[in-house]
Amino acid sequence: MKRARKAKDPGDGKGLSRIQEKNRRRINAAALSQFAQYGYSGTTIDMIAGAAGMSKSNLLYYYASKATIYQSVLSYILDEWLAPLRGMNPDGEPGAELAAYIHHKIKMSSEFPQASKLFANEVMQGAPRIKRVLEVELKQLVDQKAAVIQGWVDSGKIDPIDPVHLIFTIWGMTQHYADFDTQVRALTGKSIENKRFCADAEAMVTHLVLKGIGLTPPQELSPPKDQTPSQHPSERKERSSAAELTS
Repeated sequence: MKRARKAKDPGDGKGLSRIQEKNRRRINAAALSQFAQYGYSGTTIDMIAGAAGMSKSNLLYYYASKATIYQSVLSYILDEWLAPLRGMNPDGEPGAELAAYIHHKIKMSSEFPQASKLFANEVMQGAPRIKRVLEVELKQLVDQKAAVIQGWVDSGKIDPIDPVHLIFTIWGMTQHYADFDTQVRALTGKSIENKRFCADAEAMVTHLVLKGIGLTPPQELSPPKDQTPSQHPSERKERSSAAELTS
């Protein structure tokens, strides 16, 4: 007599085949949409299975419970969110490093708004399932990057500001577009998923952050002396061609 299949370890997924790993990602994506819309308490295994397009028994082969699915989804979100912050180079130029970080944060709000909402909801409830991650892993990373920013302050590269408050400011401005998407849509008729609106939001946040610490945003840097803002090479070529036609 065959033994019943046991649920896979919901940890790192080691030892899974490509098909099994694909199914885990499918479950996580479905779970994210359900948790973001209905919260942890309002979401059931049946709802996740239905959204994933598989049977409940098949889902339970990969995850033993709703709690393990939720933990897996949150772990994935944190890994994705922390990657850009980890990539901040202490030897890089502050303006370029911060502009790149803002770009990644805005992009994540645009492409993964449900992830931002789910994380915000978890934190607002006291982060009962990821509190240790916040207090240990996230705190260590923020402390490391705050030290990088403090180094820029000490070397006179940026104005004297509190590094942690700067990080909080960037988080607040970039994640707002995802966490308060309904309000943004009501007031502007647009969302961060709109490419033009997203680009405008990124430019504004970058301007406010860099100007606020004494830097000039990349898009506002002066052009070369032989090229004024109104005379981009392509514009000079067009004007030259027009002059030849009228001569």
